[in-house]
Amino acid sequence: MARIAAAVATAERPAVLIAHSVGAALVAHTAQALVARGLAEKVAGAFLVAPTKEENAIAHAGLDPAFAPYPRDPLPFPSLLVASRDDALCDFDTAGDYALAWGSALVDAGAQGHINVASGHGPWPEGLMRLAGFLARL
Repeated sequence: MARIAAAVATAERPAVLIAHSVGAALVAHTAQALVARGLAEKVAGAFLVAPTKEENAIAHAGLDPAFAPYPRDPLPFPSLLVASRDDALCDFDTAGDYALAWGSALVDAGAQGHINVASGHGPWPEGLMRLAGFLARL
């Protein structure tokens, strides 16, 4: 959180946060800190991909148990959450619940697994197109 907040604080242009997996929840946690420090307006938006369900995130080695529960407040900037229908780390309904809580637009990526190398992804042209569309609307 501190590194993201520091990067936003020193950014000379509006920042766009891009996060995958547990990083999506990290953005939600960091958003609260950005608001508290008066930095949220420096973030143009957040592009969130394949969030990890809280219980699965805590199971990751070395992750602080205080990371859960995830914040339920709307993000103070526009956001898009891309979720897969067959993600073993977060079912689609839970991802949809996070999107609703965070005020994120939800994109159904279909059956894509966790949208990472382990699920067969290398370059992800569909994701780049989604990101480009999101950026164009900011």
